[in-house]
Amino acid sequence: MPLLTRIKFTNNKKLLLLLISCCFLFGVNHQNFAQKKIYTVVLDAGHGGHDPGNIGNGYREKNIALKTALEIGRIIGAKKDIRIVYTRNKDVFIDLWKRGNIANDVKADLFVSIHCDSHTSNAYGAGTFVLGLHANKRNFEVAKRENSVILLEKDYKQNYKYDPNSPESIIGLSLLQEENLEQSLLLASSIQNNFIKKNKRKSRGVKQAGFVVLFQTTMPSVLVELGFLTNKKEGRYLNSKNGQKAMAKSIASSITEYVNQLKLNTVDIISEEIPVVGETKKIETLKTDTILFKIQISSSKRKIATKSYNFKGLKNVERVKVQSYYKYYYGKTSNYKNIQSLLKRVKKKGYRSAFIAAFKNGDKISVKQALKTR
Repeated sequence: MPLLTRIKFTNNKKLLLLLISCCFLFGVNHQNFAQKKIYTVVLDAGHGGHDPGNIGNGYREKNIALKTALEIGRIIGAKKDIRIVYTRNKDVFIDLWKRGNIANDVKADLFVSIHCDSHTSNAYGAGTFVLGLHANKRNFEVAKRENSVILLEKDYKQNYKYDPNSPESIIGLSLLQEENLEQSLLLASSIQNNFIKKNKRKSRGVKQAGFVVLFQTTMPSVLVELGFLTNKKEGRYLNSKNGQKAMAKSIASSITEYVNQLKLNTVDIISEEIPVVGETKKIETLKTDTILFKIQISSSKRKIATKSYNFKGLKNVERVKVQSYYKYYYGKTSNYKNIQSLLKRVKKKGYRSAFIAAFKNGDKISVKQALKTR
């Protein structure tokens, strides 16, 4: 029985106002509690075990990457709302496909892979990559070197339909992470800015290239090249405890800033998608009063070819333009149980944010309304 109905009403307005205020405050506190979320960040130390990575000037990439990743984890792991998961926390070899699976299995909000660069020249500086097509030969060479790790794995031909030495193998990889590209670029830019401001390092900018380890993940992901071990001065700095701590501190600061942005834009208690204002695009011509369910797998400002290789093997994906966005739908059925089954399949493919959408006579309606009118 509600609190107010159990109290004899009086003319004491102050008491009534106090009780109402208490109920309001309890309600707000409950809602705030419900919205709390633990954000999972996966830190991936490149190479390891029998794969040393590059060994410029005798320094080992695998050791520097591990120590830096562990330091990042130590810094941000102290925060109550961030959970740290490592793909490796010691000197062991982990297949590239397993690194991505670790992040996917824990439903990570962010994936950060740590590496060190090398070059035949005296190049120096730090760069951060997101998944995408190679803009130039240099980007391809960086990706090819990091991707060549798969040749050390057992049964790599069965695990990857990919040739690390072929530029053509990269085409389509960036489209698979299209839905996460904006967030990945946001974090990458923040990391580079911190390298400049806090570490006084030369920035090699934010770049796109076809890294297989990023392709395997289903959340915003970046790969950081801390610097060049083949440059004596930079290699010495990155191999030092002070250098690793300084670089880790900058990366940790960017991750924290990113998570804080997620807090501002995330609401965890929404139970159903709210239709976008003006979203009345006709999906198809239907019979009167026909209810149709589909799964929205992604939304992007970029027009993507609806080929199966762009959508993790899903066939017959439908593209619909709504204002300045393209929405991509999979499946088409009037049976709600069938669409629920398809949703499970889509989420197993990696589209964790996919949801069921409903249409009546081609117009989008809420799922709740659709179920009521069936």
